[in-house]
Amino acid sequence: MAKYLAQIIVMGVQVVGRAFARALRQEFAASRAAADARGHAGHQSAAASSLSGLSLQEAQQILNVSKLSPEEIQKNYEHLFKVNDRSVGGSFYLQSKVVRAKERLDEELRVQAQEDGGRQQTPET
Repeated sequence: MAKYLAQIIVMGVQVVGRAFARALRQEFAASRAAADARGHAGHQSAAASSLSGLSLQEAQQILNVSKLSPEEIQKNYEHLFKVNDRSVGGSFYLQSKVVRAKERLDEELRVQAQEDGGRQQTPET
């Protein structure tokens, strides 16, 4: 009886292990395809997200901006930074999130400026 139980357990572990390995390969392939679709700027944007700990969408939500406008970002940043200052009863945690969001959006603006600069430089024939 114990022999059959051990065989069932071993077979179950093998089946689950194969399924997990197949799912991992599929996820890796999908991730690679998505990265290729995003191109070079996508890699820089993803790197900025991983460094700051915030995604672009998250940073836009924190600073309440819909499009990447430096003036709007700066205006909302200054307002939210002042409102969340500890000296006026604000939260240091929220203030730090505002700072990180601004850093993330500034990095995205820099990446877009580099991408636009690369597109404008066309070889002359």
